Amino acid sequence: MSEVGRGLNPEQLAAVVHTAGPLVVFAGAGSGKTRVITHRVAQLIQARGVAPWRILAVTFTNKAARELRERLEKLVPGQASSLWVGTFHAVCARLLRAHAEACGVRKDFVIYDDSDQRAMLTRIVRALQLDERRYPPKQVQWRINTLKQEGISAQQFEPVDPFERVVQQIYLAYEERMRGSSALDFGDLIFRLVLVMRENSGLRAHLQDRYEHVLVDEFQDVNHTQFELVKTLCEQHRNLCVVGDDDQSIYRWRGADRRNILDFRKFFPDATVIKLEQNYRSTQRILRVAHSVVSKNFDREPKQLWTDNPEGSPITVIACDDERDEATTVVSGMRMLLDAGYARNDIALLYRVHAQSRVFEESLRHSNVPYRVIGGLRFYDRAEVKDLLAYLRVAHNPDDDVSLLRIINVPARGIGKTTVERLVEAAARAGGGVFAALSSAADDAAHSAGTKKKLTVFLQLIAQMRSAAAAGEEPSALAKTILRDTGYLQALRVEDTPEADSRIENLEEVVKSMEEFEGEHEDPTLASFLELVTLETDADRVELDDAITLMTVHAAKGLEFPIVMVAGLEEETFPHRGFESGDDPEELEEERRLAYVAFTRARERLFLSYAQVRRMYGEMKFRRRSRFIDEMPESELHWVGLRRHSAAPSRPAPAPPPRLGERAPAARPRLGERYVDRSELNDVADGGITLGMRVRHSRFGVGQVTAVTAGMPPRVTVSFTDGPRQIVSTFLEPA
Repeated sequence: MSEVGRGLNPEQLAAVVHTAGPLVVFAGAGSGKTRVITHRVAQLIQARGVAPWRILAVTFTNKAARELRERLEKLVPGQASSLWVGTFHAVCARLLRAHAEACGVRKDFVIYDDSDQRAMLTRIVRALQLDERRYPPKQVQWRINTLKQEGISAQQFEPVDPFERVVQQIYLAYEERMRGSSALDFGDLIFRLVLVMRENSGLRAHLQDRYEHVLVDEFQDVNHTQFELVKTLCEQHRNLCVVGDDDQSIYRWRGADRRNILDFRKFFPDATVIKLEQNYRSTQRILRVAHSVVSKNFDREPKQLWTDNPEGSPITVIACDDERDEATTVVSGMRMLLDAGYARNDIALLYRVHAQSRVFEESLRHSNVPYRVIGGLRFYDRAEVKDLLAYLRVAHNPDDDVSLLRIINVPARGIGKTTVERLVEAAARAGGGVFAALSSAADDAAHSAGTKKKLTVFLQLIAQMRSAAAAGEEPSALAKTILRDTGYLQALRVEDTPEADSRIENLEEVVKSMEEFEGEHEDPTLASFLELVTLETDADRVELDDAITLMTVHAAKGLEFPIVMVAGLEEETFPHRGFESGDDPEELEEERRLAYVAFTRARERLFLSYAQVRRMYGEMKFRRRSRFIDEMPESELHWVGLRRHSAAPSRPAPAPPPRLGERAPAARPRLGERYVDRSELNDVADGGITLGMRVRHSRFGVGQVTAVTAGMPPRVTVSFTDGPRQIVSTFLEPA
């Protein structure tokens, strides 16, 4: 008997056997959406005879894509390899390479990550002789990426002020430089494909015919261009199945638009709607308190999760004096749970912003409890790792200016800053890339004989690397050759410090990952490896080893743990700023959704803590308990005090929470002052200032906030009518 459809509840089965036409599945947290997607794909293949290669399934992380493929391999053995399963970026990169000529790109294009993109924009700002303080590359990068998410090219962009006119100038120059380097950034991967499908009816018809069924996971997270892509692919057959949960839409700051799932029936009036409301993850109490918070949102699809799981323990709410007392109390509770039989990787501590982690890390170290922080520096962003990858990218494509300039004097080979500047200037005069200027350096009178000799040696090194790559040498072997022949590894060994040893270990880890890649792929090319590591996200590298897990709520999306502790449940911490009637309600609603995501990561036990006084960014402030706690039914909560612990709960049967000294709930706080959304990318701000806000300055008038830089107090970049200015936040007020 086929495994397809077995063990599904009625709603899940209805989604799986849906025949044709648009389908939207509202899948609550822990409701088995991955199971629905995989069984639906298997149903299309086995029961309806759809060829696997005509099915496209897209999601947002490589980890989710791997899980889909692994599950499908079990349901339809031998056929999963023919399916198109991957992230939006990976699928679009594959299509761009397959149709490179039609898309106006080289087949061997390289992909620039955020830091590469910013390096290119910095070069352009300097080449245009612009003031980097008035036009910060990071701010320009954010604006260009936003435009691409909205499907607006440099030519289509219509500036509204002097600052944006300069942004358009940079955008145009950036696109020209990227073409010269045969490089695409993350936004390009989707945007370029959307553009060519708008203009090339032949390619559009080909791709529409190629994919008979399109399935999109986490649909609440798609932005404008991603939605345009899937709509265009499905214009003819209209077999589009989207799965998501508007209550878990927490990436507004990244361009995600949950209106895409809420308004799906406006685009597809005949869409079938199915709601998955049975939860298989959490206890009944956890679901009730999570619903009590998110249900206060006005703009949401009505639904309520339920479960056959046990009632479970009350939600423990811990009131603390300050953030240090909170850290000590929470870590003490963790130790009690470990003594009761829980493993360290059963426990996760979540917080709203990265800055909250420091005191918890100090307390965990003091208690000798192993922990790991998710969301720090990405492995492939470490300097030595990026150096090796830059060498590999130049071996693959020497026109990659960013990578070439990164490694031209790494390790030191006597090619100084002045020489590099002359090469960049020569490239600009010739209208070409740095590699072309490097190749012509022997004829350039600007360089001395000694410099020319060093440049020639470097060119010979590149030629050797390119020759090995062109001959099909495996990526791991090529990496070892580069580390040896460039002297990079030897320089670290000569340094002979603990830091150098750590860097050597990281490089060995890269080579090891290449060897694993070669063992897992039928055609392990250098290009495919470089694409894989460039598109990898933090979520793809979460490995739950034997340690307490610390992370922001944003980073916890998609994960689950037996025990979840959420710290900092105070006004101005979580939710991240105050709120008054009349402000943008969508900002508070996103904070509620973020709280809902945090609470529903817990399977067995949920602990919430708050401090009455908290020092953040160098300033001590009194805090009011979060409205999210006050919105929970009193019957679901167990209030505890500060230090007097008793026995911890045993496992596996739920038991009353550890009594840390009973405390009656304090009076419910009134609503706070002003609420401003604080995204994970922007959590350094203070004083109620956030991206996009209109603010007033006594001298410069009214402008719009375009960037916020950490500090005490923070510095804010504001676009006024006469251009952008950097101003200390205390001199600004909401307009």
